[in-house]
Amino acid sequence: MFDKYLIDGASVRNVGPADAPTGFAFEAKLGYYRGLVLSMIEELAVTLDGTELPREAVLFDEGLGPISLDAMETAYDRRWAFGTPATIIVNHPGGLPAGEHKLALRQKLRVSYLPFPAFNTDEKTVKAA
Repeated sequence: MFDKYLIDGASVRNVGPADAPTGFAFEAKLGYYRGLVLSMIEELAVTLDGTELPREAVLFDEGLGPISLDAMETAYDRRWAFGTPATIIVNHPGGLPAGEHKLALRQKLRVSYLPFPAFNTDEKTVKAA
């Protein structure tokens, strides 16, 4: 339902030194209408140009500082509110080369009243400077 709003394509940028980027980042929104405690976000899978990037390379920041996906499993005191952008940071040596790229984000969410996980996916063509 909210899948097409997960990735803010205009927010994609390289991170680290301009002459040697260490990765890239983008703003994302939660695909669930009530917001969730971070421990209920089971997966944030980032795919670039058809290749899923390693889970260990992905960091999440809802405004309280970057946290690894593994650390999110026990982050009971941090919450991602609906409609609030969070920064997804991906350690990807060299960052995004200039030009167009296919960027996808898949969220796997544990919702308390559902007997199965909820999946949300967005894919956008983004442009790196």
